[in-house]
Amino acid sequence: MPAPLMQIDTPDTLPASADCVVIGAGIVGVSVAYWLARAGQRVVLLEKGRVGAEQSSRNWGWCRQQNRDARELPLSTKSLALWEEMGADIGDDMGFSRCGLLYLSNNEKEIETWAAWVRFARGEGVVTQTLSGAEATERGAATGKSWKGGVWAPTDGTADTSRAAPTIARGILKHGGCVVQNCAARGVEQQAGAVCGVITERGVIRTRQVVLSGGAWAASFLHQLGIAFPQAAIRSSILSVAPGAKGLPAALHTSAVTVTRRNDGGYALAISGFGKVDPTPGMIGGAKHFLPMFAKRWRLLSPGGLQAWQAGFETRRRWAMDRPTPMEAVRILDPRPSRKTLDLILKRARALLPELQNVPVQAQWAGYIDSTPDGVPVIDGDIGVKGLFLAAGFSGHGFGIGPGAGHLVADLVLGRKPITETEQYRLSRFDKSQWGKVSEF
Repeated sequence: MPAPLMQIDTPDTLPASADCVVIGAGIVGVSVAYWLARAGQRVVLLEKGRVGAEQSSRNWGWCRQQNRDARELPLSTKSLALWEEMGADIGDDMGFSRCGLLYLSNNEKEIETWAAWVRFARGEGVVTQTLSGAEATERGAATGKSWKGGVWAPTDGTADTSRAAPTIARGILKHGGCVVQNCAARGVEQQAGAVCGVITERGVIRTRQVVLSGGAWAASFLHQLGIAFPQAAIRSSILSVAPGAKGLPAALHTSAVTVTRRNDGGYALAISGFGKVDPTPGMIGGAKHFLPMFAKRWRLLSPGGLQAWQAGFETRRRWAMDRPTPMEAVRILDPRPSRKTLDLILKRARALLPELQNVPVQAQWAGYIDSTPDGVPVIDGDIGVKGLFLAAGFSGHGFGIGPGAGHLVADLVLGRKPITETEQYRLSRFDKSQWGKVSEF
C-alpha cells in the first residue's frame, strides 16, 4: 500500500536545454531544484514516477537536530530555518511545525548517551534539555508509566510527508523552473569528460550540470558511468492509526516504538532503526563497506527477501540508452511491509500508550531507506565527471535536512559559498575503512 501523498499536475513538455537538470524528485531533489530556480537558473527536475512517491512520503516526518551525527548537525540546524523560509515563500502549507520532540527511557546507558549529546549540542547553539525522572514522567504522562529520564527538544519538529515534496515542487514552478513527472532519466551524455546532456525516455536535454538525487536508484545509475557508490537499501515498515487518540505528544521516541502525529490527527507508528535487509547485487558487491554498520546494528536489522532484487533498483548490469531501463519498469518503489514487524509495532504502541488501544489502523506501508556505510549522506560535486553532482545516501535522515541539503547542493552548482562545510560529505571518504565511523544515530 502506498503511503498517503498529495498529487500535483506538472507540464509534460520536455525542454530542449537547461542550466541544470536534477534527477529524482524526492525531498532532496525538489529542494535542490527549488533553490536553483529561486536563484534564476533554468532548472529541469525529472521524476520517473510521481514527486515524493518513494521514501520522502514514507518516513516519520521528523525535522530534528536532536541526536544528529555531528557531521549532519550544522545542516539540520540550517534546515529548520529553511523549512520556515520555503513555506513562507511558496505560500503553501507543508505541515511544518516546531512541535518539539520528546525522548523517554528507562535505560541508564541510553540516558547518559543522550545527555552527552545534549552537552555537545549546547556548545553548538542547539536548544535542548535533559529530563529528570520526574520531568520525563510528567511529559510522558500519556504512557501512564514512570521514566528514569529523557530529553526534550523544543525547537525541533515535524512536517507533513504527504505534502512536503509536492508543495516544494510547486515552488519550483512558481520560480520559473520545470518539473516533469513520469519521465525517467536513462543516463548522462559526456563530451571530453564533462556533462553535455541527459538522456531521458522522451529525448535528450542539453545541459552542462546535472544533480543526481535518485535515492535508492543512485548507485545503479552511477554504475553506468563507471562510478562506484556503496549503497544499501533497508526496508522499513510503518503503519498509521486513525484520528481519535487524545493527549498524546506530537512526537515521541522510546526504544520500543516511535509515535508521530500526522496532519489528519492520526499517528504514524514505527520502531527506530528496525528494518529488513533485502539482498541486491549492489549490496552483495559492496558488502565489505557495510560490515561495520551491520556489526553495530545487527539487533535491529534482519534478513529480508527478494523484493529489492526483483525491483532492480540496485542492479549492476549495464542498460542501453535507447531501450526501457529498470526505472521505467518500476516507476515507484512500493515494497510490501513486513507483517511480523507491523504486528510488533502495533503491539508495542498500544502497550506504551493506552489511548491507542481502541484506535483502528488506517494505513500501512514500507519504503527503502538508501543508506551509506557510515550513515551520513554523500553531497559532492567531484565524483569523476565534470558537471555531475551527487546528493544521495541520506540513510533515513534526509527528510528533515532536505531543505538544507538542497541549498548546499545549489551552492555547489552555482559556485557560491556553501551554507555548511562539505568535506564530511565527500564520496571519496569510502576509499578508507569505515570501522569506527558509523553514525551513532
